[in-house]
Amino acid sequence: MGWWQRARARVRHRVRRDRPTPRRRLLTVAVCFVAGLMITVSAINARGTDLRPGRNTDLVDLVRSEAARSSELAGRVSDLRAEVDQMATGAGSTGEDVERSARLGQQVGLDPVGGPGVTVTLTDAPASIDPVGVDGDLLVVHQQDIQAVVNVLWQGGAEAMTIQGQRVISTTGIKCVGNTVVLHGIPYAPPYVISAVGEPGALEAALAGSEYVGVYRQYVDAYGLGYEQRAETRLELPGFTGVTTLRWARTGAVG
Repeated sequence: MGWWQRARARVRHRVRRDRPTPRRRLLTVAVCFVAGLMITVSAINARGTDLRPGRNTDLVDLVRSEAARSSELAGRVSDLRAEVDQMATGAGSTGEDVERSARLGQQVGLDPVGGPGVTVTLTDAPASIDPVGVDGDLLVVHQQDIQAVVNVLWQGGAEAMTIQGQRVISTTGIKCVGNTVVLHGIPYAPPYVISAVGEPGALEAALAGSEYVGVYRQYVDAYGLGYEQRAETRLELPGFTGVTTLRWARTGAVG
């Protein structure tokens, strides 16, 4: 047999060997069915969702938009509260009642407060800083960092305080959600600005003596975590303009 006959024989043998059997045909149909089902389910689940990451909404822009909207609503609440106070004043209240109400307003943080004080600004380390062996969570500001500064300032004799321009009152809660902090229902991105009215020397001494703040500042020096502190000759802090949900309360020294 010549080489040509041998080549034809090999080709015929390979064709017979590779010819699909009924079992292989069934397996092919099953694979195609499963693949089609997976594509259909994926399309249904993704309906209305843009799967391209480049089209995702920027979180910081969303936070700023919601913060602006919440500030607008807070302004409306403040205007309505002023109208209620005006009507209450003219509705037969005695001078003693009005004076007592004013003292309570100052005590619970509803009235503006001005005076000297201290401002502390906390912010995340720059994104370009990525030290080897250091957990990335240690390079961002957390709610406990903000809460620690707030507590130290109260201990140092602060008369009134704001975070991101919002008045801090007894029911204020600081919550961390992702890389933002929620205050009175409004999300904020860093930097976080904390201002306190009080004697600047006493407030700065309290910050200098705080063990927690001291540890935080070690990361400032080592990894660029943001911390700025400055004494203020005059601060003007607004009154609280949100809605309080207390059902029961008792005043202190106010008569």
